[in-house]
Amino acid sequence: MLVIVVENAPPRLRGRLAVWLLEIRAGVYVGRYSRRVRERIWRDVEDMIGDGDAVMAWATPTDQGYDFVTVGRNRRMPVDFDGLKLVVFAPREAKEETAEQAVRSRLKP
Repeated sequence: MLVIVVENAPPRLRGRLAVWLLEIRAGVYVGRYSRRVRERIWRDVEDMIGDGDAVMAWATPTDQGYDFVTVGRNRRMPVDFDGLKLVVFAPREAKEETAEQAVRSRLKP
C-alpha cells in the first residue's frame, strides 16, 4: 500500500499523481506499486512540489510495518529514534530549526 498526501500542490503535480494513484480525498492519493515505481512517483513529487509539501508512506517488512518520507516545509519533521521513525513538531517561531535540534531541545532534562 502506498499513500501520498500533498498540501498546496500545483495542479500539474495533482494531475500527475491522479494518473498513477486514486485520489480518495482532496490531496490524498493511494495505490499499490513496486519500489521502483514508488521511487519514480516520489521523484516527480520532489521535482514538482514547489512551495507545497508532501508525505509518502508505504508498507515495509520492518518492526513498524511502514516507512515514510517528506518534502517541503512543514512543522512535522521525521526523526530516527533508535531505529524507529517518529515525528517531531517544530515550534512555530523556529521554522528553520532542524529535526535534530528540535529533538534535542525537547529531550533535555
